[in-house]
Amino acid sequence: MSSMKWFCTFLKKYRRLIFWGLLMATAIAGLSLVNPFLAGTIVDDVVQGGNYRLLPTLVACLLGATTLTGILRFLYQWAFETASQGLLYDMRDKVYRKLLEEDFAFYNKKRTGDLMSRQTGDMEAIRHFVAYVIYAVYQNVLFFLFALLMIFTVSLKLALFMLLVLPLTALMTYRQSKEVRPAFQRNRSCFSSLNAFVQENVSGNRVVKAFAKENYEIEKFTVENSKFKEAQISASRIWMKYVPIFEILSYALTIILMLYGGYMVIRGEISLGDLVKVNGYLWMLNNPLRMAGWWVNDIQNFATSVEKIYATYSEEPSVHTPRSGGIHEKIRGEVEFRAVSYRADDEDIVMDISFQAKAGQTIGIIGSTGAGKSTLMNLLCRFYDTTSGEVLVDGVNVKEMDLYNLRDNIGMAMQDVFLFSDTIEGNIAYGRPNCSFEEVKHAAIMADANHFIAAMPEGYDTIVGERGVGLSGGQKQRISLARALIKDPAILILDDTTSAVDMETESYIQKQLKTIQTEKDCTVFIVAYRISSIKDSDWILVMDDGRIIEQGTHSMLLEKDGYYAKAFRNQYGEIPYNLLNENSRIPLCRTPMKGGL
Repeated sequence: MSSMKWFCTFLKKYRRLIFWGLLMATAIAGLSLVNPFLAGTIVDDVVQGGNYRLLPTLVACLLGATTLTGILRFLYQWAFETASQGLLYDMRDKVYRKLLEEDFAFYNKKRTGDLMSRQTGDMEAIRHFVAYVIYAVYQNVLFFLFALLMIFTVSLKLALFMLLVLPLTALMTYRQSKEVRPAFQRNRSCFSSLNAFVQENVSGNRVVKAFAKENYEIEKFTVENSKFKEAQISASRIWMKYVPIFEILSYALTIILMLYGGYMVIRGEISLGDLVKVNGYLWMLNNPLRMAGWWVNDIQNFATSVEKIYATYSEEPSVHTPRSGGIHEKIRGEVEFRAVSYRADDEDIVMDISFQAKAGQTIGIIGSTGAGKSTLMNLLCRFYDTTSGEVLVDGVNVKEMDLYNLRDNIGMAMQDVFLFSDTIEGNIAYGRPNCSFEEVKHAAIMADANHFIAAMPEGYDTIVGERGVGLSGGQKQRISLARALIKDPAILILDDTTSAVDMETESYIQKQLKTIQTEKDCTVFIVAYRISSIKDSDWILVMDDGRIIEQGTHSMLLEKDGYYAKAFRNQYGEIPYNLLNENSRIPLCRTPMKGGL
């Protein structure tokens, strides 16, 4: 489907409104002929002919035509504005829904500012086209044709003289359309780039201030701003070149009328009233010629915006729900990876991963940065699809499951905590908006967040800033954990969720997770850097360079004296292994703890 066909699918819904709007625009174009015709009649029959009895009737007709034109103008503008706003609502809704369907790979390649410009500036260009350009072009074409037809009825020679400007007007219109299209494409591209840059820097303003890089960012902004300015000026140069030509052509009609029309009156070929009529029709010829350049700009701007929006919309996600996908209301939580590998951008991320997790078990995953720990969880949630191998939940390949149901049964506290600009209660209840306040509070208690929330002036009604501004890293992590817990999930994923909390809080959260597992039979995956976070897990996976290099329980891995044991000594010092079994309390560190493995 082409971009214009796609646009017409939205326009089709409002075709009746547009049809009635165009019908009324046609009536107005016809009514516009009345006043010049009556003015000429007044000159010939009343002023020069002395038939004053016709004057009241002619004046009444003038007033009636003017009143009817005003009413129809209001109605057709209402029709087009209603159609444009409805179409804009439908298109924006459709595009937004498609954006929500896109997978992680799509957002990894797209900039937020670019996507925002599609939903704002490009959408507004389309609205302007439907609300104004459609009827303006259609009506002014009718003005020109009707006026020319009436001039032909007055004088064939005068009409032919006026037609001399048409070939040049058509040529200039064609040449401008060819030049303005790439200019608008460049313009929209620079606008998107500038929008993306500003959005990124506003979101990251704390980093900019922390590194005192305001001047550096201002210089980068100046470059982007200059590019947009040059694109705008480049487009303006096209208008500067062609718009004066259209103005000259429109004034040429006035000169032709005054000179040749006056000459014909003197010679008696037409009456003075006929000259007044033609003069009244003159604006109906001038206006289309004067505005042709601007309408070409609007049309090209519209076409460019539709292409850009459709290019974004038409990108299909690689991860989607299969048509035959079954919907399981509640999953048990059994997970199996069978020889799973994942490759992205010609790079192997994880390779030949195999393990099983029974319902109710806790699986700890530890390893160095970039080892592929979070990727495993992304494959389980099917944010990405495996390159080879299978990820099974309750014995069913996740590729064959309904995406919504799969993810609805998984609670996830992500590594990069994102909180919405909402109340704390709203953020916790995000996964279950209809849950009671008691459930929200219970989830906060389990995440050890209730005490600091209650200490806030407005408690759970406290509005957190964008991305959780105003909260510490540990507080945001605990709210994120509460948000995952309130879903009552069959599978709970904690991706480095307790890295910013103290050891006492971490111990409390682990006890609460044990309670949840006992009561709910919930399968828990804990991705962490700290041994303390995963040492009590039923099974531990140790990853390095995209592979599982060790697996077992805490004591089994210590006895192997491999990567895990070295990481343990790195974090806790040289402590006799026989003092640390799987159920023992973590001793105090004898050496300073390190930030990673």
